[in-house]
Amino acid sequence: MGVEVSVEGLTKSFGSQRIWQDVTLTLPAGEVSALLGPSGTGKSVFLKSLIGLLRPEEGSIVIDGTDILQCSSKELYEIRKLFGVLFQDGALFGSMNLYDNVAFPLREHTKKSESEIRQIVMSKLELVGLLGAESKLPGEISGGMRKRAGLARALVLDPEIILVDEPDSGLDPVRTTYISQTLIDINAEIDATILIVSHNINLARTVPDNIGMLFRRQLVMFGPREVLLTSDEPVVKQFLNGTMIGPIGMSEEKDEATMAHEQALVEAGHHAGGVEDVEGIVPQMQATPGMPERKAVRRRQERVRSILHTLPEKAQQAILEDLEHGGVAPAHSGYPAQHGYADDDTQVIPVYSPEGPQQPQAQN
Repeated sequence: MGVEVSVEGLTKSFGSQRIWQDVTLTLPAGEVSALLGPSGTGKSVFLKSLIGLLRPEEGSIVIDGTDILQCSSKELYEIRKLFGVLFQDGALFGSMNLYDNVAFPLREHTKKSESEIRQIVMSKLELVGLLGAESKLPGEISGGMRKRAGLARALVLDPEIILVDEPDSGLDPVRTTYISQTLIDINAEIDATILIVSHNINLARTVPDNIGMLFRRQLVMFGPREVLLTSDEPVVKQFLNGTMIGPIGMSEEKDEATMAHEQALVEAGHHAGGVEDVEGIVPQMQATPGMPERKAVRRRQERVRSILHTLPEKAQQAILEDLEHGGVAPAHSGYPAQHGYADDDTQVIPVYSPEGPQQPQAQN
């Protein structure tokens, strides 16, 4: 199972510019979490801080019992072995084919034989739907394929924590959905703790067990998905509905006068874009039939029950309604049981062939 990541009082600046301050949250072990926020709010900075690539000035980041802001270089090196990271562009070596790119961490950090390495690499390429493309160079394939190759490389050392930076960057909505499904399936298969940094609304509504949001140098909230998806917080509603009405502006937060003017225009009939006031909670994406049962579902259900009384009333109601129905969300009609990727320059490659009917899964 993945490990818990506990962040407390974290503050990061670049010179005199404060990026965010006093960020406190816990990524539950083995669950999928997402950190949202408008562009420029420091989401990627937070991700890089978790792995020790950037060093916040204040606070603590405790991973597997070790505060990485206080530990030695040797201890940090060992902690980093727990991580797999998918960067926005895949960060592949342009001179290596996909096979060698994915094999690189195994050759650098283990003493495995080439036959062992081949077995691991091919299994990870199969997991992300790239079997048959291993001899291609990064420059010969689409952005979606590069993203999936980067994900395969992030998985070869069997990480307990997976950090995913903007998985939808450069991808169309359909391929973003396939990447999202792959992340859920990976969580089902290896039970890793996953943090997805994104500003994709559909991903936010359908993928994570827990959601947080950064805005105005603060963590607006973090908790079970129902908390954010039922929130009346203006910035949260504006972000999730994709409307112009709210505190988020084009380049920076708006002042009160601007917000009042825009609200008056809406009341006069001007359309503010987006899908204002989406009601209800979209069912969470499930693991593909044939995959192992996602253990995070049961653990999260027990955890949320224990903190239910501390949550906002709307979130409590949404959780209780889900539990009354056995916690089982209906299967997504948009995610077929046997699916593949169809990139511009490759044939459709089946990812999974289910071996039996889907097991009922408790979803919150």
